[in-house]
Amino acid sequence: MDDYPLLNLFLTMLYLFLWVMWFFLLFKVVTDLFRDHSLNGWAKAGWLIFVIVLPYLGVLVYLVARGRSMRERDEKAVRDSEAAFRSYVRQAAGSQGGSGGSHVDDLTKLAELKDKGAVSPEEYERAKAKILA
Repeated sequence: MDDYPLLNLFLTMLYLFLWVMWFFLLFKVVTDLFRDHSLNGWAKAGWLIFVIVLPYLGVLVYLVARGRSMRERDEKAVRDSEAAFRSYVRQAAGSQGGSGGSHVDDLTKLAELKDKGAVSPEEYERAKAKILA
């Protein structure tokens, strides 16, 4: 450890961090290229070649030229993902909105009818099986 001073260790860590950060930016640019539906195939190929041939300059020019639309595509992807998640949660929870109630509501009403004696246990089991089917 005497041959490698502490300052050199910090510089090595900084270089490693910058190198990893640059790879992150490179992958972000490439994924954004393929996610963008407004570019045609030739434009995507041109940007990809530019980023591969002149990597540092290509990534920086891409960020300057298309950074705003890159952010908008990211925001749209987040909104779409969140909407899909909310839709899945609604579907999994069984709340169908205005379409006549959910299975949970139907089972609750059926249990209340059974508790009041309006439905026999056999009818309750048949109705429950029909709701759950």
